[in-house]
Amino acid sequence: MGLKIWLNDKLVEESEAKVSVFDHGLLYGDGVFEGIRVYGGRVFELKAHMDRLYVSAKAIRLEIPQDMETLSDNVCKTVAANNIKDGYIRLIVTRGIGSLGLNPLTCKQGQIIIIADKIQLYPPELYENGLRVISANTMRNHPLAISPQIKSLNYLNNIIAKLEALDRNMLEAIMYNHMGYVAEATGDNVFVIRGGKIYTPPISAGSLEGITRDVVIRLARKSHYEVLEQNLTRYDLYAANEIFLTGTAAEVIGVVEVDGRKIGTGRPGTITRDLWQKFEAYARS
Repeated sequence: MGLKIWLNDKLVEESEAKVSVFDHGLLYGDGVFEGIRVYGGRVFELKAHMDRLYVSAKAIRLEIPQDMETLSDNVCKTVAANNIKDGYIRLIVTRGIGSLGLNPLTCKQGQIIIIADKIQLYPPELYENGLRVISANTMRNHPLAISPQIKSLNYLNNIIAKLEALDRNMLEAIMYNHMGYVAEATGDNVFVIRGGKIYTPPISAGSLEGITRDVVIRLARKSHYEVLEQNLTRYDLYAANEIFLTGTAAEVIGVVEVDGRKIGTGRPGTITRDLWQKFEAYARS
C-alpha cells in the first residue's frame, strides 16, 4: 500500500496526490516548506517549525489557507495515518494554481501538501566514522537578494553545490558567502570546535536559522560549553579540532575531512560525540 498524503483539506492515496502543472510552486519555486522529524511517534519541535513556516510565508506574501493550530493537527493526522514512529515530514505550501506569467496575484489560493515517510540521509557508519566534505565553488546566494531565513521551494543554489560534492564522490559541501565567510553546508548548519569552544556562523553570514541548530546550541550551553556565533573562514575549518553539521535529516554528524585535509584525529571528536548523544536523548525524551 502507498502512503497517504495530506492534500489541502484531506488525506488522499499517494496515487491521487497530484499537483497542477500551473501551480506556481512547480513553475517558479514559489512556496515555502519545512522538513520535520518524528521520534517515537512524536513530531519533533513542531511549534518551532510551524512558527518558521508562517514567518517564511509572510516574508514572501503567501497566505497559508489554514491557521497554525489546524495545520499542526493535520500534520499529526498525516503521521498517524501512515503509522510513522520514526520518520520525516515534508510540509509544503505553494502559491497555488495561477497563470504561466510571473504575476502571483493570479494564484487564488495556496496549496498545502503534507508527506510523512521514513528517511535515512546518511548511513549509520558515517555517524561513527564521520563525513568527508569539500568547499563548494558555488557561492551562497547573497543575503540581500533573498533572505536565507526564507525556507523557500527554490533550492537550486544548494543543489548546484551538492552536485559539486557528488562529482567528487562526497555527500556534502561547505558553501561560502560573497565575502568568503562560511555560510552553511548544502542542507545543514556548520559548527567548528577549537580550543574547547564551539563556533558557528551567524545568521547574517547567509545561513538558515536551523531548528536543530538552535536545539544543539541550547544543549551545548546547558552543558557549559561556550558557544560563539561569529564569521568563520576556510582557515577556521582547516585549523579546527572538530567540525560537525546539524540539520533535521542529518541530526548531528561529525566532519573528519575538508578539501582533503584531516580534521583533528580523523574521527568524530569528543565534543561532537557528546552533543550527538545529548541530541539523541533530547529528541527521544
